[in-house]
Amino acid sequence: MSENRPFVLTIAGFDPSGGAGVLADCKTFEQHHVAGLAINTGNSIQTEKEFFEIEWTSLDFVLRSIKTLFVSYDIKVVKIGIVPSLHYLKEIIFNIKELSPKTQIVWDTVLKSTTEFDFITIENKTDLIEILAKIDLITPNFNEVKKLFPDFDFDESQLDKQIPTAILLKGGHNNKAIGTDYFYSQNDLFVLTPNNTKCYAKHGSGCVLSSAIAANLALGQDLKSACVNAKNYIEKYLNSTSTLIGYHYVQ
Repeated sequence: MSENRPFVLTIAGFDPSGGAGVLADCKTFEQHHVAGLAINTGNSIQTEKEFFEIEWTSLDFVLRSIKTLFVSYDIKVVKIGIVPSLHYLKEIIFNIKELSPKTQIVWDTVLKSTTEFDFITIENKTDLIEILAKIDLITPNFNEVKKLFPDFDFDESQLDKQIPTAILLKGGHNNKAIGTDYFYSQNDLFVLTPNNTKCYAKHGSGCVLSSAIAANLALGQDLKSACVNAKNYIEKYLNSTSTLIGYHYVQ
């Protein structure tokens, strides 16, 4: 008997180690029982330990790919990973919304690799605000959020300020509370405490988390529930091995 699965699209880079990018995303999609589609923003040469170089896919090629897939499939959610510039990202997002206004978008704000290779710099704040206004969720870590919002203090006293999108602030770099994430949505703050703070670091963990959130959204979960369930998934993924490459598991 066939199973009707919702379509989820990842627009991200290709990592030949399989620990990050579209390969990791599609592994995550499959374990969440959603139908994964992929568009490659760049071919990299890397391992789980070292990043060497990347050749970016032309924006025009990516946009043509987006149009082709949206014409052919009812895509519920798009997860976006590495991109070379804000302009590149803006064109992707605006094209998605023009083709399918109801499609939800999750941006994994990868500004640099774990091996310190820079992917994108935030130079135009106007473009950034326009982009965030069309995104449903971003998933920065503590280092990335400082570059995205340098004047914003992420605590309860700041919730009266306008947040352009929902935010899952990841706690992997939170020295005060390792593994504690913070979900912000308009005037709501929800703290996601870890089940296990003794997790093994993983290459591409941010890719897996954001694609798990995207899959959960496609399955009909609200943003907060999607983040909570994705956190449970990523913790099991982190502890699947003691190495930098993790193993996915069946939901």
